[in-house]
Amino acid sequence: MKICYLADVTSAHTKKWCKYFLSKGYEIVIISLTSGEIPGCKVYDFNVGDTIYKSDINKLFSYFGKVKRVKELIKSENPDIIHAHYATSYGLLGSLLNFKPYILSVWGSDVYDFPRRSFIHRGLLKHNLKAPTLLMSTSTDMKKEIQKYTNRDVLVTYFGVDPDIYRPMEGLKMKDTFVMGTIKSLFKVYGLEYLVKAFKLLVDKYPKEKFKLILAGQGEEEDNLKKLVRDLNLENFVEFPGYLSIDDLVKTYNTMDIAVFPSLQESFGVSAVEAQSCGVPVVATDVGGLPEATNPSKSSLLVKPKDENELFKAMEKLYLDEDLRKTMGHNGRKYVLEKFVLEENFSHINKIYHSVLKGELNEIY
Repeated sequence: MKICYLADVTSAHTKKWCKYFLSKGYEIVIISLTSGEIPGCKVYDFNVGDTIYKSDINKLFSYFGKVKRVKELIKSENPDIIHAHYATSYGLLGSLLNFKPYILSVWGSDVYDFPRRSFIHRGLLKHNLKAPTLLMSTSTDMKKEIQKYTNRDVLVTYFGVDPDIYRPMEGLKMKDTFVMGTIKSLFKVYGLEYLVKAFKLLVDKYPKEKFKLILAGQGEEEDNLKKLVRDLNLENFVEFPGYLSIDDLVKTYNTMDIAVFPSLQESFGVSAVEAQSCGVPVVATDVGGLPEATNPSKSSLLVKPKDENELFKAMEKLYLDEDLRKTMGHNGRKYVLEKFVLEENFSHINKIYHSVLKGELNEIY
């Protein structure tokens, strides 16, 4: 089978898709708006550069300008399936190719944020959702959001982790310090300021105890978060390790007593799945796909978004109850093994590809 992905070649998600389907012996072609490479894949990139930071109108004209060349590449490569990832950029390109079978995976901000900007954005999303042979979403919550703009069915295909990589590791937790944290891009939408404020409440309530907060990742909020940490006199308690390799990421999760995800919006919650796979109990906001990515009251405690007091109470509850932490950590690992094993998730998508090629769409749902 030859698959053409319309997708960001630099994305970790794209790389996971390619790694799996290359392992199945498929030929993979990637048409990307950004520059990069993935070993084993043929990549055509358009290197849009600073265009991605310009206005939506400029980006729109840029995408339209690529359609002729993309059509030429598709004709030359003649893939069995085109699969676009992200509904409002690659989805626009895909909608203009008149190629079948064509699959579109919606990722999150392309349906949660983009259509709310204006009626033009809404109309463009609706247009892009009409063309695919099949629409896919990584969570039921996002499926519901997509169906606000189309009456078509949407197939939920989970995106999990490799539990042999994301696994519990002995001997990494600190005996005299209670460690909590998160590993996410440092963006406003992930509500990390509320985590810092909740952590301050915990430190102040238990001044004789030792605590550490890890905020791993990079992003536009890093300077603001560091300033907040300084303003709250938490410099000696908070670490910013930056971007982590997978090995370091797994080790960092295993140093945590709890992982916290205070997102204001979340299409699914792969980071929460990673933490649970490492046997770490989770505190998360009750938004988007996070309740689906975790097992509420079994492996996670859910709280309202934008509420540091609720966040603090949940963190305190787990801090005070070691048995609960152990039970929830065990339950989280079990939950991941039941629902979010990457090999099984991709195997399901592989079956979908074959059904789509055969035109057996009724058997997919």
